[in-house]
Amino acid sequence: MLQSATFSNFTSIPSDKWEFSPGLNVIVGENGLGKSHALKVLYSVLNSLKPSGLSPNGLTLEKVSRSHLEKTIADELVGNMRPDSLGRLVKRKQGRNRAEISVEFDKKGLNVGFGFATNSKTQVEVSKLPKSLLEKTPVFIPTRELITLCPWFVSLFDSYNVPFEKAWRDTVLLLGAPSLRGPREKKVSELLTPVENAMGGKVEVDASGRFFLRTNDGKMEAALVAEGLRKFAMLARLISTGILLEQGYLFWDEPETNLNPKLIKVLAQVIVSLSDQGIQVFIATHSIFLVREIALLTDGRKKEDQSRYFSLAASGTDEVSSLEQGSSIDELNTLVLLDEELLQSDRYMESSLHD
Repeated sequence: MLQSATFSNFTSIPSDKWEFSPGLNVIVGENGLGKSHALKVLYSVLNSLKPSGLSPNGLTLEKVSRSHLEKTIADELVGNMRPDSLGRLVKRKQGRNRAEISVEFDKKGLNVGFGFATNSKTQVEVSKLPKSLLEKTPVFIPTRELITLCPWFVSLFDSYNVPFEKAWRDTVLLLGAPSLRGPREKKVSELLTPVENAMGGKVEVDASGRFFLRTNDGKMEAALVAEGLRKFAMLARLISTGILLEQGYLFWDEPETNLNPKLIKVLAQVIVSLSDQGIQVFIATHSIFLVREIALLTDGRKKEDQSRYFSLAASGTDEVSSLEQGSSIDELNTLVLLDEELLQSDRYMESSLHD
C-alpha cells in the first residue's frame, strides 16, 4: 500500500508530504488547487511500476534498466496529464526550475523517487530506484463515464494521436476483461449487490464488447442509460472482473458527478466497502454530502487509521495551495465546500425572512 508521497514544485499540488491511510483517502478543495493532479500523478507512478502483463513473481527492477523506468514514468505523466512537454508540470516559481516527487510504500522495495526540470521534454531522472514491481493493477476512474467508449476506444487511442488521457485507455481496457469465476464469486456478489440494486439491473456485455443494462423490462444499450448510472455500471464491471478485489488501488476523480443524493449514499457505502476489502481508495470530491456520508460510515470505528482526509486551500504564498490532513474531517480547519454550504443556508434563511 502507498504510505506517503512528497511533492516539491509539482504543478498546483502543495509542496508537502502526504501521509496516506491504507484504506480510504479523501481529498477536498476548490478547483485548480491540485486534487485531480494528485490522483493522476500517484496513478502514473503506480502504473509505471506495474509489470505490464508479465508475472511479478521474482521480477525485479534490477532486470529493468534505469533509463527504461525513467521513460516509462515520463510517458505516464505526459499521457495522463497531457502537458505540451514534461517540463510544463514544474511549478513556475522564481529561483526554482525543478520538480521532485518521492513515493513510499509499506513494502520498502517499491519506494521510488524522481525529478525533472522545466526544460525536460520526455524523460525524468530517477533518484530512488525500486527493487520490485507492483503485484496489483491500479485503477483510475475519471469524472466521465467510459462504458459507452467500449470496445472501440482502445484501438482508436493506440492507432491515432487523440487528445484523451491515457488513463481512459487503461480503464476501458480493464472494463473489457472477463468476469471472475471461482471461489471469489461470493465476495464479488456482496460488493455488486448494492450497486446493481441502485442501477435496477445487471451489466451485460455482448460478443462485440458492447455493454447493456439488463432490467426486469429487458435489455437497454449503455448509451440509453442515464449517465450517473453508467458510472455505477463501470464500477459494477470492475468489481465483477475481480479488478477491484483485495490489495489493489482505486483512484476516482469526483465520483459524485451526475449522481443524485440517493445514489451518492449508495456510492459512499460501496467506496467504504471496497476499502474494507483491502482496496486502497483515493477520491477527490467537491461534495460535502459524499464526505459526510463517508464520515458517518467510518467515524468512531476501531481502526481509526483506515480513513484519511486532505484539504487543499488557496495559499497566499508563492505556493498555489496549502495542505491540511487528518484522520477525521473534524481535524481539518479549512473546508471551503462546508463553509459555502453554510453561507448558502444563511442567505436562504435571510431571503425567507424577507419574504
